[in-house]
This record gives sequence, structure tokens and C-alpha cells, in this order.
Amino acid sequence: MAAASAINSALRTFLFKTATQSPFAPSFFTKLSLPTCLFLPNNHKFSHRPFCYSSTQLTSQEDNSRPEKWQNPNNNTRPNVLQILEERGLLESVTSDSLRSVCSDSNLGPLKVYCGFDPTAESLHLGNLLGIIVLSWFLRCGHNAVALIGGATGRIGDPSGKSLERPELDLVTLEKNISGIRGIIKKILVCPPDVCENAGEVKILNNYDWWKDVKFLDFLRNVGRYARVGTMMSKESVKKRLENAEQGMSYAEFTYQLLQGYDFVHLYEKEGVSVQIGGSDQWGNITAGTDLIRRLIGKSSENGTVVGSVPVVFGLTFPLLLKSDGTKFGKSEDGAIWLAPSLLSPYKFYQYFFTVPDDDVVRFLKILTFLNIEEIEEVERDMGKPGYVPNTAQRRLAEEVTRFVHGQEGLEEALKATEALKPGNADTKLDWKTIEGIAADVPSCSMNYDQVLNIPILDLYVSSGLLESKSAARRMLKQGGLYLNNAKVDGESKKIEADDIVDDKVILLSAGKKNKMVVRIS
Repeated sequence: MAAASAINSALRTFLFKTATQSPFAPSFFTKLSLPTCLFLPNNHKFSHRPFCYSSTQLTSQEDNSRPEKWQNPNNNTRPNVLQILEERGLLESVTSDSLRSVCSDSNLGPLKVYCGFDPTAESLHLGNLLGIIVLSWFLRCGHNAVALIGGATGRIGDPSGKSLERPELDLVTLEKNISGIRGIIKKILVCPPDVCENAGEVKILNNYDWWKDVKFLDFLRNVGRYARVGTMMSKESVKKRLENAEQGMSYAEFTYQLLQGYDFVHLYEKEGVSVQIGGSDQWGNITAGTDLIRRLIGKSSENGTVVGSVPVVFGLTFPLLLKSDGTKFGKSEDGAIWLAPSLLSPYKFYQYFFTVPDDDVVRFLKILTFLNIEEIEEVERDMGKPGYVPNTAQRRLAEEVTRFVHGQEGLEEALKATEALKPGNADTKLDWKTIEGIAADVPSCSMNYDQVLNIPILDLYVSSGLLESKSAARRMLKQGGLYLNNAKVDGESKKIEADDIVDDKVILLSAGKKNKMVVRIS
């Protein structure tokens, strides 16, 4: 206690007598980077939740350079990001509760936080979106974010949560995936100033940039000697794979945690990153990094945070995205819910969230959107009131998530397609572009102009493949379920006219609310 008190006193003196020194500048790191509460005993109880100040930083710069200047902590306040994550169900585990005070200490500058994304596909998917959302919350609270693309680790493959070794990617595919993921992260994560007034800086890095120069013997000497095999074997991802005697685990996969751990070391030393985040299945890899930093880093580092001889780093995990029934959220009948519009249109992305069950919609509004809690609670109350219009909450969820991922333009495209493609919504005029916008998401066929013109409507339903027979088409017609370009088909005598071919290019057939067929005219 005496030692802690002495350190506290020295730190406070240093803080308030060096107010012109810019916090978290490289020259500052070797002197101070921790709030005094970190030196208190573990049983110390905090009676308050201080707030961090708001730094005035650019949202994003290509070179990420900015002048170093002191920001008076009394000018602005910054909310406690861990408290926000916890309140919204986005906090699973943290390596030390000291992170709560670090991120909200008004005497310290912003944290730098990173999340990794391995380029296993050319697009990120809904499961990856949680990492982007948590990074975005740090940004919106004034901290800085690093999105790390695993150009090196992606050549090995993370065994976490996998029962089989990932297939090896060729270099052409890998580079294509890296480029695609970089574009998605840049589009989604960089928050415009009009939305995020005090947003921190964003960096997108590729770990191959430093791994390509690392020699195997140097790695074993400089890193491998600090890795304890017993600790590595105790990781959940390793134990689960070793339970399967036939499959087991390759040496390459076994060392993946060291590769990810060294990424943290590199980012800590070169970029000043002190927090790594990831899904709950990443806990073993994250703690491998924090442990490696403490073993590997001495009293000095180029840009990292060190107090005495103990580096100050943190790991944070968020829960996996699950439905109320315990099944994984983020998969459709057709596979993953991709974030790239080239793989999944904004319309279909929107529709996925529009169909979320009532039991899940409020929780997903907290996890997947940036609406304030009071507004979400109001939505929840409205759901229980008489006269509530079904799917109103789902519509808000779909709008917010689609806007975040695809921007306002993508949301407008999804809304336009949704309205235009409602069977019976003849007031909304269809055009070729709107129909083509959903063509990738519904069955389609090609027919010659002469084959279509003047053909009886029931014959077109059969020849296009939407319905299996004319008798099935007649039954659907009697039930009032046949639509031509959203207009209800009233009789069997209807024949296709030139005006029925939208922009001389396409026809949209509907049988019921969900079964559609785009007929392309050539």
C-alpha cells in the first residue's frame, strides 16, 4: 500500500506539472500512460465513473498524421465506451476491469484499439460486422481504431471454432480478398463528421507488411522462447481440435495464436495499440497476445504504453451473434449474409433483417444499431400497445443496419425495391433498373421477344418455370395470387402486350407474395 501511494503521488505530480506535454505522444509513453487507479489494490472500490475528454481529431486520413497538441480535459467529456458496450449486450469478457477507468480517465488521451479480419473470402459477413460495430463505438467515443487485415495469418487460417483445417488460398485469391475487405472496412468504419462529431482516427493495416520480413529462426529466438507449450495447449480452440484424434491439428494451426499474439506486439510497439477486441471465440488468441507482450517487452518501446517494466495492454471480447433459440444469427438458406453488395444486394440484406422474429428484434436493435437506449425502449413499449403495426420494429432495425453497411444510397435502393416489389402495389411504377436490382436475388430466365409477345399469361408462367403446370396457374389465379409487374391478373384471357415488357427489357411475374420470376427479354 505504501508503494502504491508513493507511485500515485508521483504520477499525480507528473500529470499536473507537465500539462503542456502532449499525452500519448511517443516521448510521453516512457513516462506515463496509466491512471493512478491501476496502482490501487484489487479490492479498491470506485465511487464514481469519470469521463474521458473529447479529442478533436480527423475522422480518417490516408497518412494518419496529425499535429500533437494538448487538449484540455475540462473542455469536453467522453462517455465510457465499456459502459455503453455492456449496456447494449456487446461485452463478454475483458482481461482487466482497469480498462474501464483507462477509457474514462479525463487526464489521459484516447486509446488505440484493434480488431483483426482474416481474408478468407472477398467479403466480410454479418459475424464480422460485430467487430466493426464495437470498433465504431470506440471511435464514436473519441478513441482511435485499427482494422488489421490478416494478409499473413490468412495464409495459415485461424483454428478457433473450426473442426477442420481451413483450405489453403492461392495468392491471387488472397490478394483479391484483401482488396475486397479493405474496401468494405473503409466504407463502413470511417464515420463522417456530421454523424460522429468527435470520432477518432481509423487505420487499415495488413499484417503481411511486417511478417514478410520475419525469418523463422529469428521468430523462434525472439518470440518462440517466450511461448509456453502448456499454456498454448490449454487454449479452448486447441483442446477441442485435439479431442478429435483423426483430425487433430497441424503445427501451422497450432502456432496461429503466436502469429496473432505477435501482431499485438508489433501494433503495440509501432502503433501504440493497447487494446485488442474480438469475438468470444478469440479469447485464447487475444490472451496469447497480452501474455506475449508482457513477457517480450521490457521497459522501453518505440510507441507503446509501459509503466515500470509492466506493459499495459487489454483484451476485450464480445458475444457471438445468436438468436433467442440459441442458433447462430447471420446465415440464410443461401449461406452467409455478406456485407459486399456484389454478393448480396442491399435489397436482400434489408429483407433479412426485416424478417427477424419479435423475440429478437429489440436485442438486435441494441447490438446492431447506434440508436440510443431510450429510443429502443420506446420501440419495445410500442410493440406491446394495441394497434401496433406488425414489423414496425423490424423495419427500423433493417433501415438502421442497411444504412450503416450500405450507406443512404444503398438503403434507398432497398426501400425502393421493397415497395416496388410488393404484389398488388401497382401504384409504384416499375422500371428496368429496379427489377434488375433484385434479379440476383430471385429466379430469372431469358426468352426471345417473339416468344413472349401475345403469349397467354398462364403459358408464360409455365414456360418461364415459375409454376409447374397450367392447372397450378389456374388455381393460383382463382385465389387471386397471380401478378404481372405487380398488377393483379384478373382473367385467364390476358395475353402479354408490348406495354407489359418493362422498358422493352424485362417482365416481373409473381405467384403469391414470395414466388417471383424475372423474365429477361432478348
